[in-house]
Amino acid sequence: MEKLFLLDAYALIYRAYYAFIKNPRINSKGFNTSAILGFINTLEDVLKKENPTHIGIAFDPKGGTFRHEAYEQYKAQREETPEVIRESVPVIKEFIKAYNIPIFEVPGYEADDILGTLAKSTEKQGKEVILLTGDRDSFQLASDKITIRIPRTKAGKTEVEDFDRNKILEVYGLEPTQLIEVKGLMGDTSDNIPGVPGVGEKTALNLIKEFANIDSIYEEAFEMGCSGTAGSSCCDDRCL
Repeated sequence: MEKLFLLDAYALIYRAYYAFIKNPRINSKGFNTSAILGFINTLEDVLKKENPTHIGIAFDPKGGTFRHEAYEQYKAQREETPEVIRESVPVIKEFIKAYNIPIFEVPGYEADDILGTLAKSTEKQGKEVILLTGDRDSFQLASDKITIRIPRTKAGKTEVEDFDRNKILEVYGLEPTQLIEVKGLMGDTSDNIPGVPGVGEKTALNLIKEFANIDSIYEEAFEMGCSGTAGSSCCDDRCL
């Protein structure tokens, strides 16, 4: 069966860099090759163990994206990319080209957007997709054909955990697409996106399990006479 393997480049590059942060790999010229070594090792592992029929790697573009235009404070709290990573990316891209693997990078769009588009379009063709990333926001893409693979370190060893539709249902009790609603309620501190005050992941999950989506929550609130604003009178503490 045809299988597309997609890699989130920066997620894996950052992971590789910080994996060696206490014992960085320095070459004879004094250059820190930790990010390069870790990324190439991951790529080699995928090619040898998975033997994908198709593969692609997506990068975030330089500059802002349409999200920055929509919300000026998007990711505003993030620190600057480490100089070592900035210097490593061109080298990594040269390695990828040497493997004859396509690189996807679109101005104004994050790698997540590209990966999601490729995954969903490939799914429609009846092909299997495995998306290797460290970003759990990608869980919304999980399906019977699309698996989100998350690397994690356990006892000093790197392992991976796969999340398809059934795994998402098992862990969260929701359909993958409903995790979008959960994020809408709780916000995303890693991206500097505020949520509903006082609503964390547990409350957001419970609300979506009960009401299915945010629109239904507001419909219920208005039916109960809740204004949805802080300090409003309400007969039920579920008002937002």
